[in-house]
Amino acid sequence: MIKRKIKLYIRVFLAVLILTLSGCTTFKGSYPYQAAKPSKKYPSENLDNVPSGLKKKNGDSVASMRPYTVFGKEYYPTVVNVGDTSNGRASWYGSDFHGKQTSSGEGYDMHAMTAAHKTLPMNTVVKVTNLVNNRTTVVRINDRGPFVESRIIDLSFAAAKEIDLVGKGSSDIRLEVLGFEPTGIKSIDYKAMAAGPRQEVLTSFAVQIGAFANINGALETQKKYASFNGYSAIIKDSQYNNDKLFRIWLRGFRSEAEARDFIAKGYFSGQFITRE
Repeated sequence: MIKRKIKLYIRVFLAVLILTLSGCTTFKGSYPYQAAKPSKKYPSENLDNVPSGLKKKNGDSVASMRPYTVFGKEYYPTVVNVGDTSNGRASWYGSDFHGKQTSSGEGYDMHAMTAAHKTLPMNTVVKVTNLVNNRTTVVRINDRGPFVESRIIDLSFAAAKEIDLVGKGSSDIRLEVLGFEPTGIKSIDYKAMAAGPRQEVLTSFAVQIGAFANINGALETQKKYASFNGYSAIIKDSQYNNDKLFRIWLRGFRSEAEARDFIAKGYFSGQFITRE
C-alpha cells in the first residue's frame, strides 16, 4: 500500500514537472518582438497653436506656445528668432578634436565653418563679430559647448582664424542669428536658409551641475541627484583635451527662463545652461 502511494506521488510529481518545463518553454517565446513606432510629440493637429512658419522639417509643429507652470510660476517656451543678438566670450577648438564626433553626429572638421553653442538649435547659422577688431565670420552650429560658464560659443579653427582669435584664445564677441540651415551640409545653403523658418522654439534645457574625470565620482553624484526638485540627473561623457570628462546634467527644464530661475537659487556652484 505504501509502495503504491509512493509510486503515485512520483508519477504526479513527474507529470507536474513535465508540464511546468513545457509551459516555461512555450512562455519564453510567446512574446513577439515589435519595433517601436516613431512618436510624434507635436502632432500636426496642433499647428493652430504655433506661430506661422514655426514647423519642423517633416511638417509637424516644433512645440506648443502655450505657457506652463512650475512651482506656481508661469513660463513661456523659449523662442529664437532670426535677427536675435547676444554678447559674450568666444573661444575655439582645433586639432585635439579634429575627426571626433560632435553632438549633432557629424565628425568635427577644424577647417569647416562650424561652432559649438550651449543652447542654439543644431544647424542655426550665426554671424560672429569680434568686438576687439570688428572682424566677422559666419558659422553653422553643429556641436554643444563650450563647457565653461563664462563662454557662449566655441568656434572651429578656421572660423577663429577669420576673426583673429587663434593666438589670443578668447575674445568678447557678438552673435547674430541669420537663419536655420535645413540641409545640414558643410557649406551653408543661404538660399534654402532664406526660404526656411524665421524662428524656432527651444525645449529640453539642462543645467550642468558638475564634471568629473573619474566615472565613480560622476556615478555617485548622479545617484545623489537622480531626482532633485522634480528634475533628473544624467551623465554625459565627452572629450576634453584628449581625456574623458563625465558631466552631470539635470534635465527636465522646458524653457531657458525656468533653468535660469533654478540656477538663481544657488543649489550648485559653477552651474550653467545647456541643451542636448
